[in-house]
Amino acid sequence: MFATRINDPPGATTRAAGPRFAPIVADWDNAPDEDAMKAMKRREGLAKLTGRERYLDDLPLPVGGLWAATVRSREARGMLRAVRFGEGVAWDDFVIVDHRDIPGQNVVVLIEDDQPVLASSEVRHVHEPVLLLAHPSRAALRHAVRAVSIEIEPQVPVLDVTTQPRPEQLQYNDDNVFKHLSVNKGDISQGFESAVHVIEGAYATGAQEHVYLETQGMLATLEAGDGEGDVVVVRGSMQCPYYVHRALMTALDRPAHRVRVIQTPTGGCFGGKEEFPSMLAIHAALLALKAQRAVKLVYERSEDLAVSTKRHAAWIHHRTALDATGRLLAQDIEIAMDAGAYVTLSPVVLSRAVIHAAGPYRCPNVRIRGRSMLSNRVPSGAFRGFGAPQAHFASERHMDRVAAALGLDPVTLRQRNLLRDGDCTATGQRITDGSDRQGLLRRALEMADWEHKREQHRVWNASERWHRRGIGLAVFHHGAGFTGSGEVDLASEVHVAGLEDGRVEVLAAATEMGQGTITVLTQLAAARLGLDPEQVLVAEPDTARVPDSGPTVASRTAMIVGRLVERAADDLLARLGSRPQPGDGQALSRAIVAWHRAHPGRTLLGRARYQPPAGIVWDDQRYRGDAYGAYAWAAYVAEVEVDLTTYAARVIDFVAVQEVGKVLNEVLARGQIQGGVVQGIGWALSEEIVSRNGAMVNAQLTNYIIPTCDDTPRIRVAFEENPYPHGAQGSKGIGELPMDGPGPAIANAIAAALDVDPRVLPLRPERIMALVEP
Repeated sequence: MFATRINDPPGATTRAAGPRFAPIVADWDNAPDEDAMKAMKRREGLAKLTGRERYLDDLPLPVGGLWAATVRSREARGMLRAVRFGEGVAWDDFVIVDHRDIPGQNVVVLIEDDQPVLASSEVRHVHEPVLLLAHPSRAALRHAVRAVSIEIEPQVPVLDVTTQPRPEQLQYNDDNVFKHLSVNKGDISQGFESAVHVIEGAYATGAQEHVYLETQGMLATLEAGDGEGDVVVVRGSMQCPYYVHRALMTALDRPAHRVRVIQTPTGGCFGGKEEFPSMLAIHAALLALKAQRAVKLVYERSEDLAVSTKRHAAWIHHRTALDATGRLLAQDIEIAMDAGAYVTLSPVVLSRAVIHAAGPYRCPNVRIRGRSMLSNRVPSGAFRGFGAPQAHFASERHMDRVAAALGLDPVTLRQRNLLRDGDCTATGQRITDGSDRQGLLRRALEMADWEHKREQHRVWNASERWHRRGIGLAVFHHGAGFTGSGEVDLASEVHVAGLEDGRVEVLAAATEMGQGTITVLTQLAAARLGLDPEQVLVAEPDTARVPDSGPTVASRTAMIVGRLVERAADDLLARLGSRPQPGDGQALSRAIVAWHRAHPGRTLLGRARYQPPAGIVWDDQRYRGDAYGAYAWAAYVAEVEVDLTTYAARVIDFVAVQEVGKVLNEVLARGQIQGGVVQGIGWALSEEIVSRNGAMVNAQLTNYIIPTCDDTPRIRVAFEENPYPHGAQGSKGIGELPMDGPGPAIANAIAAALDVDPRVLPLRPERIMALVEP
């Protein structure tokens, strides 16, 4: 009923919106038509533009289906004593599920199996799920949720992770620390002993809400199986179908073939639909199993804001040793992150923060210590940048403070210390990619007209009574793909199928969530096989049809999955036994058709499984070695204006220069950078989560303030290309990078404008006023 190929939305033809272009096959003689490749239009763009795309809430509820709702804890921490059902509700008309209805393990499987599907004896945060209800009427559901009372014996919660927990607050080991991580290079004591200057600083960043356009939602149905019983089918808005599939198998106690997960068109994620959808999927499935009917669970915006995961709040301390010329001798860095009530993805968020904390700078002696800590708040989780934005804010704000203390220009300090080819990062990874990091910085400064603007601002600030202007810089890097041995452990796989009608289909679990996955995978397959894009389909991410190509996270889709698409296309050609002439897509289509005629009933499938590049070595125990196969590098410049009557800051110009390997599709790439910058502006200036008793109290878009068009400056984007040999067509990761730079660039610009020392994000007017009028 719901099955459809992504490239063929309901009512659409298979004709692609993009232009025709010449073939691209890496080991053929013909070079790609780069202009046509970069101009290829979004494959699903027309369906979205015309409203034909059907998101989860657009899918019809099957006849007899039920709507679902969640009953939640109102306490931050306590023992569950009773659940009482109020009068005036026909409870017999409702399907009711609690922890006793879970056929498998009461756990949402992820890194550590500590988060329950439904609370059974205790609650660890406000809004923790306790009970599930289903009913044909959404209005009746809302009334019923309010009629349920949950009696909880309160316990002392942890709401401040910056202080030592008291004995009665301990809930995890003997320190409430979920994860300790450390990176060590050289001997920091030697660096500090020989230092001429030692500069310290403490920095903090707040939590952040994803505010994806489409809220969280799942539809669970039961479908006939192969004779071994029914199949639970869950459709929904998500990034990682196989995360959800594994979680369902564990909670429902079902083998893989009796659980099926299908990603529906998804209206934005930013990491917020990485791990969190697993819980929704289990909730919907439990109700469907008990009711033996379809169940749809869709959060309203206020619920989504209140209960979903957020970016980790972080506290970071830098102590830095330098010689007389401003060269780094030692960096001693401590990172603390608020993980919330359960582990979720906090270990890998902390990992990326720790690895990026030293910045893109060479330093012979480094010690970085990080910990993610339990609090009785809604769990923190994945968010674009994954720990690196917090680390880079502290690093780049600290570099400006170091420059001021030494009487150096902030540009000079960075130029003096930027990594060069042959240098090693804090983990001991030798950088040999040939990227021109100094050139990136120079181009950003030129585009921003740095020196001229600084002089303009001096004149402006001397003459303007109620406004001040400033310009700030951030230089940073971001590792692409999973950390260390992560990609090897995933063992991602991609298939490319030759269809009976001569077209090909890409089979991968990589999801489209607005970033352009369908377009890029179509582009890569078409180029590799010499086909017109119209002859390439991208399969709907469906665990019954596509192999596990890993999660759509960590800026890995184009670089890792795209490369697997290329290799699977090569394997398809090898299985055909002949290779058509470059550019002759019709010949390839005819060869595919002929193969099927000669092998009726068989499947023509090219396969590829991830293989690490040679020479990549990582020691997970010592946290040493090659943390990432490739890094993207960037320099961002923000120009701000501060109103001294309201103390509101606004960004009036922004320059983003980055090296992300080969740019596969310039329109999509620019969109990723500009979107990330806007998200970073919100995190830097306005997006603050206000909490009480561990709960978000400003869970409405009237008082959780994201940037609007009026708050968005001109964002000028430039790319320097340095192809990465192990990425698809030379690509590296791009999606997370632009979240890393805006926060520190904007804070440094405000510091320059007002001659103040901002160390906490977001810099809302109240915080800026406190800096100016302490």
